[in-house]
Amino acid sequence: MIWIGLAIVLITFYFIYKNYEARLVLALSGLLMAVIGQFIVGSDTTVSAAVNAFVKQLVNGGLVPTIVTVMGFGAVMTYTKCSDHLVNALVRPLTHVPAIVVPGAVIITWLMNIVLPSAAGVAAAVGVLLIPALIALRVRPVMAAAAVFLGTWGSVISPGLMFNPQIATIAYKAGEIPEADAMVVIMQEALPSAIGVVVAAVVLAAVCFFLKEGVGSTKDVDEKASGVNGDFKVNPIMALIPIVPLFLLVIASKQVGLLPTKTFSVPVCMLIGTALGMLVGLVHKQPAGECSKRFCKGAGDGFNNVVILIAAAALFAAGMKSIGLTGALVNAMKGSQSVAMFSAAAGPFIMAVISGSGNAAALAFNEAITPHAADFGMTVVQLGAVAQIAAGLGRSMSPVAGGVIILAGIAGANPMEVVKRTALPVLIAVVVVTIAMYTLN
Repeated sequence: MIWIGLAIVLITFYFIYKNYEARLVLALSGLLMAVIGQFIVGSDTTVSAAVNAFVKQLVNGGLVPTIVTVMGFGAVMTYTKCSDHLVNALVRPLTHVPAIVVPGAVIITWLMNIVLPSAAGVAAAVGVLLIPALIALRVRPVMAAAAVFLGTWGSVISPGLMFNPQIATIAYKAGEIPEADAMVVIMQEALPSAIGVVVAAVVLAAVCFFLKEGVGSTKDVDEKASGVNGDFKVNPIMALIPIVPLFLLVIASKQVGLLPTKTFSVPVCMLIGTALGMLVGLVHKQPAGECSKRFCKGAGDGFNNVVILIAAAALFAAGMKSIGLTGALVNAMKGSQSVAMFSAAAGPFIMAVISGSGNAAALAFNEAITPHAADFGMTVVQLGAVAQIAAGLGRSMSPVAGGVIILAGIAGANPMEVVKRTALPVLIAVVVVTIAMYTLN
């Protein structure tokens, strides 16, 4: 039965790699394993229990409000152009120091991805501004696209990313943290991730220097980028609004404690940011009703694209448990801490590179393996964070990721040429972040 379960898992990831609907594939695979587990193995995890695991995620009070409000807030920031003002405010200083243009673009995109946690969404929102700005500075278009693409894993420390609330919930159930607060997880991920993005940016700058694709490497071009030619007037207030919720969350975290944590939860902070965005919209004659529609659409997309995927992964994990595969994997990892440490990074990373999205692999890993972190001599946060960060980094060197396709289109470049430039920085970053997560926490 374990071999049959392993075969089902491999077939599942093959179908996801082939771009079949991930939610459907995970749910059907989970049900199949649950049926085998109940009626052939005689497992305690029945089909009904597997379905209940799916339903439980749809009404998860710690998960659903966080994701839908973050996604709704991001949609409002895009509609009101507040995100454009923030990007332009960040880009302008780069024009004065050519050496930091490429690594600076990586870090700017990474920071913006915390506010707008969709990789494809931030690629579109930031790429349409940054890539023309870099090209206007005579950076080669393919390197401009690579710089932005390399920053599309900043969402790993976003409160709206599906994994952080998920890991917080698992850690809370394990008694590792006092409450299911995603910010507790993010605070432990922040330093390793920040080290990782700096390392990735520096390595890409070295690649850029070696290939001679940096500032001044192409013939003169028209300055089409508003952030470079000065036509775009940055409104400081609009530029600050996207970071207000993150600022509130940081100062309300237990580590800082300047505001009451229970009052300033993720949904509350995101709604405050949304309200400020609506006020700005009204000042610029954008109807509040339209802002509301954008918020609701963003929230609905968050439920559709994120929450249901998490629920499907929970059903898949329940099926793995029913057929006995989870127990076998846990026992195998118990024999060696290094095996568990390597698997947490390698599995989601490879899946992300192949399929363009490591979400399914990381979600399944966190549902099935991460709760047993103590058996491997690690914490839930360490093991779960490594899995999801590795998935985010792996996506940043995948030629089939939505973000690279968008950016390559903006730059007029080949996606394969873009990922050739992000591959080395990503590989080094995943090693650095993994070591940092295991040693600094």
